[in-house]
Amino acid sequence: MMASLEPRNILVTGAARGIGRAIALRLAEDGHNVAVNDVSANRTALERLAGEIRDKKRKSSAAIADVSKQGDVEDMVSQTVADLGSLDVMIANAGIAHVQSLLELDAGDWDKVMSVNLRGVFLCYQTAAKQMIKQGNGGKIIGAASIVAYRPFALLGPYSASKWGVRGLTQAAAMEWAKHGITVNAYCPGIVGTDMWELIDEKLSAEEGWEKGEALKTYAGSIALGRVSVPEDVASYVSYLASPDSDYMTGQSVMIDGGIQFS
Repeated sequence: MMASLEPRNILVTGAARGIGRAIALRLAEDGHNVAVNDVSANRTALERLAGEIRDKKRKSSAAIADVSKQGDVEDMVSQTVADLGSLDVMIANAGIAHVQSLLELDAGDWDKVMSVNLRGVFLCYQTAAKQMIKQGNGGKIIGAASIVAYRPFALLGPYSASKWGVRGLTQAAAMEWAKHGITVNAYCPGIVGTDMWELIDEKLSAEEGWEKGEALKTYAGSIALGRVSVPEDVASYVSYLASPDSDYMTGQSVMIDGGIQFS
């Protein structure tokens, strides 16, 4: 794979596993320097990932931070700038899911999902934009939405609402920060073979009284391309968003779902 002619300094949140890990590795393969973030519970996997990126002859660092906490996000961005030299691309990938009917949902669980999936994305967007404006060279901000930003799933109420929020936030940020040369876009994965979807399948199947695996099989049956996606499918699109090829694109939330939802 040919490296980018203009390596960028990129920060990926929620990168210890799944889609975030695939994104970080793909961007390193593209020739970029990639700082990675996750929570302290995933420190070992995160530090291993940073080492893999350095093995590709790219700069990297591992930042432990909770994206729902403003101070953590500010420290994470400051560390990235200190380690890599600047912040050219922010990828707000960190997210969590909670499976439960809305009638039984505890408000605390609602708040937990919103604090990571929406507040966390907002804090990453805002902190990155301030840093990019300070640098004076524009930049790219990319967020994790989901197919549920267009088509909510039953029993995923707070997750669906949070991702609809990311879609709206992405549009608003794109409008406000275009004058600074900052583009803001989001990616919307469908059903991906990750630990998160294994948990969703387990919980959905239990709620419906199905065997484990039945929920995933049922939802996957609607995929036009006939297979569940892998994290690398999403990483390929994020690679485009981080590249100069997407410089004239902003305010968009694009689905990479294999053909489930058409809009």
